[in-house]
Amino acid sequence: MARRSSTRRGVVSEPLPGQSLPDLPNVDAALFREPDPAQLQATQPSTHPPRIVLLYGSLRARSFSRLLAEEAARVLRAMGAETRVFNPSGLPLPDDAPDTHPKVVELRELTQWAEGMVWCSPERHGAMTGIMKTQIDWIPLSVGAVRPTQGKTLAVMQVCGGSQSFNAVNQMRVLGRWMRMLTIPNQSSVAKAFLEFDEHDRMKPSAYYDRVVDVMEELVKFTLLTRDIAPYLVDRYSERKESAAELSARVNQSAI
Repeated sequence: MARRSSTRRGVVSEPLPGQSLPDLPNVDAALFREPDPAQLQATQPSTHPPRIVLLYGSLRARSFSRLLAEEAARVLRAMGAETRVFNPSGLPLPDDAPDTHPKVVELRELTQWAEGMVWCSPERHGAMTGIMKTQIDWIPLSVGAVRPTQGKTLAVMQVCGGSQSFNAVNQMRVLGRWMRMLTIPNQSSVAKAFLEFDEHDRMKPSAYYDRVVDVMEELVKFTLLTRDIAPYLVDRYSERKESAAELSARVNQSAI
């Protein structure tokens, strides 16, 4: 049994002295952790509104992915969240500009500010758009010691020009997992999106609209549930092992 510590960021449980794992000879017992239900309860729950960033994947003057993201943002605000929508216009292609480019800096700052994200892409040629992928590609897995997306919640949505499809949301789920995000179970796919918005660019009442409300409600709930314990949820044995090895190599340098 392990000795447990608090859920504050960067603090993890410690093993009892002399702990051994005879049935797991390949495991470093000093770095092994038995999951602790007590650490799934935040000791000091955050009181600020959930912070959600929304990305969309089209630069058309009347972009339905933008309209859907804006409609989702309205729902999120009604549920008590604080929202910011990133405009991808002017964002360079990955590796075609330095990461000091103003749009890259803006996107990365929003990602670090956020506790959850919404990715909304059109489906183009059976896939998410290049504009959507470019935004995701500019978000690094790590910035120094900070991982901008790890442990944060994600909801995925898509708009279709024709019949309903799920290619884009499925691809974005793969990317969300790669970015180490907590992608919620629900999702939205709006078929024939050009029929679903009125002359004021507001989404019409429909089952599609109801699903958007469902997805945003689930996103807020998951964000509230996980944001204060995300460091514990994503604390991993392999990374503890790697960090311990790096620390050992650093403090034992003979040339210091």
